[in-house]
Amino acid sequence: MAAEIIDGKKVAADIKEKLKKEIEDLKSKGITPGLAVVLVGENPASKKYVANKEKTCESLGIKSLGHKLPESTTQEELLKLIDDLNADPSVHGILVQLPLPKHLNEKEVMHRIAPEKDVDGFGPDSLGRLVLDEPGFIPCTPHGAIKMLEAYGIDPKGKNAVVVGRSIIVGKPLALLLLRKHATVTICHSRTANLKEECLKADILCVAVGKAKMITGDMVKEGAAVIDIGINVTPEGKLVGDVDFEAAKERAGYITPVPGGAGPMTIAMLMYNTVLAAKMKAGMTLDF
Repeated sequence: MAAEIIDGKKVAADIKEKLKKEIEDLKSKGITPGLAVVLVGENPASKKYVANKEKTCESLGIKSLGHKLPESTTQEELLKLIDDLNADPSVHGILVQLPLPKHLNEKEVMHRIAPEKDVDGFGPDSLGRLVLDEPGFIPCTPHGAIKMLEAYGIDPKGKNAVVVGRSIIVGKPLALLLLRKHATVTICHSRTANLKEECLKADILCVAVGKAKMITGDMVKEGAAVIDIGINVTPEGKLVGDVDFEAAKERAGYITPVPGGAGPMTIAMLMYNTVLAAKMKAGMTLDF
């Protein structure tokens, strides 16, 4: 029996509906959540992502403040902009679209964002809070993966979860979130000796390596929940994940499609973090 498809678009739409109500409530108190999005250079994928984020802000009633800078922008100019946005009370969240042009120091830029405005969740304060199990901003893509599991009633408690990929953006924070949900977590990567063997132990298999169809059907345990976070473009221009979807869905119990799985969730959780930032500044909480 083929797997049940985890519909990221639907889960994202449900979250955005809840956020709309929260935003209306904030506006009734004279607060409009504001998100500053900084784009440096002309990377086509980055421009597309930024346009999607701006469109989503508009549809929810979040004020989007776009800062599009030329490729030639210096480190000093970019840090000066971050400082100005940190000081601007109408800006609740700051997002610097990655990757930055090669001559810029990404780490220094991410560290410059004020912790209370770090809606990407990549700064040392946010990641430290995640490790310490303290409330704070959770990186958007891993948080979206957890929300998809929740929406389909998949409880990680006591299950074997395998995360393939160890980036700061997805792999490491997702492993920490699964630990928080009481899963037994294994992290695999390019140097893992028996990747197939490890994947076959997974009740929940999360893949974020950026290599098209790297996880084949025979690497998926019968009935497993498969969260595919990879987005790759084939030579024919088709979007595919890190998992061979057609083969894996015959063995999995649940599976996310690409596109339509993790992608919509990432933007929804960015909006979530922006609303959370606005509420935290006002001494309020976000309860979902």
